[in-house]
Amino acid sequence: MSIFAAAVGRTKNGWTASELDLTGLADIDEVVDALRDAEPDADLAVLFVESDDEYLSILRLDEGDDLRIFGSDSAFAEESRIGSVLLGEVEAPALGVDDLSVDDGDDDEERPAAEPDADPIGDAELLGDLGVNAQRLLELCGKDGMLPSDVTAEICQRIGCGDEMEELRDA
Repeated sequence: MSIFAAAVGRTKNGWTASELDLTGLADIDEVVDALRDAEPDADLAVLFVESDDEYLSILRLDEGDDLRIFGSDSAFAEESRIGSVLLGEVEAPALGVDDLSVDDGDDDEERPAAEPDADPIGDAELLGDLGVNAQRLLELCGKDGMLPSDVTAEICQRIGCGDEMEELRDA
């Protein structure tokens, strides 16, 4: 399984980005420590973990302590050791796509946003205060043809670290 893990951190001087090696990390605490070490001066750090053009996990760490986790599909935890480390302790399902409704202009009826192929888990609202609400995150993860790298790129553009992520990928 190919894994790309990138940490972005927001400091008083702006955003920074760095690649993380998750190989050999045994549990979520070690992942959090690696994220802290990668972005030590950050008041906010976000880790994007992409696996095999299929799965995306996002970890958010505020002030070095408050951890929030989202996974695009619970199957990642079952199919991969890294997925199990990242998502294994996540109990709450993400806000379900059926819980989101789309207003199509017809006041008589609301319809589900989409039928998902995946089972997102965790805190889908983890980037809400940065401009990516739960509905948008779930839409991005469930959109046909969107790879995890595409989702990461769009999220990074929206939250303000798109250039840093692009530079990291090009390096």
